[in-house]
Amino acid sequence: MKTRPKASTRKKANAPKAARKPAPKAKTRTSPKPKHGTARKAAASKAKPKAARVAKTKPARKKGHLTTRYKVNEQIVYPLQGVGLVRSIEKRPFREQTLLYYIIYLDVSDMTVMVPVDKADSLGIRPIVPRKEAQRALALLSEEHEPVTADWKLRYQMNLELLKKGSTQDIATVVRTLYKRSTVKELPILERKLYDSALRLLIDETSFSLAKSKEEMEKLIFAQMGRRT
Repeated sequence: MKTRPKASTRKKANAPKAARKPAPKAKTRTSPKPKHGTARKAAASKAKPKAARVAKTKPARKKGHLTTRYKVNEQIVYPLQGVGLVRSIEKRPFREQTLLYYIIYLDVSDMTVMVPVDKADSLGIRPIVPRKEAQRALALLSEEHEPVTADWKLRYQMNLELLKKGSTQDIATVVRTLYKRSTVKELPILERKLYDSALRLLIDETSFSLAKSKEEMEKLIFAQMGRRT
């Protein structure tokens, strides 16, 4: 007599097959992949902070670069003071900020001055003129000039304004005018000091420009004005 297998036996036999079946992939659980456009936007948004930081640092570097017109050990002209030597370029505190300064030594007055780099042009600081320009200033000394006012106060003010401009042509004009006036009549004390200052400035710069000693330059200037020392 044949015996039929029990139902429980069939279930046990089928159990291993169910266990071997791989677990279904949770496709619905994973988030959809971002599209290419979205990925590019996300990458761009991450890059924005870096770009902003770079943009902030650029002006500071550019500003620092614009402050190096004159170099250390370079000769410059300081209006109403004469030729000076840039000994160093240093940062110094000023009113809760840090500024860059030219440290300039003036040999004529044996004085050291500090000039803010960003104010040098407005103060009239400039390079020493080239040789040809110095020679033109010397040639101006022997040229005829228009008569000046007899009012020494007005004449003093006019010549002082020329000196403040600081060019060699203006300085030579003051020297010529006051020298010619001194041959006619003795200059007042203030005007005499102005003449001496202008003469010193002209000798100082042209001696550097023409590579001559100050003694040689002084003789050459008076020779141009018709007088030898």
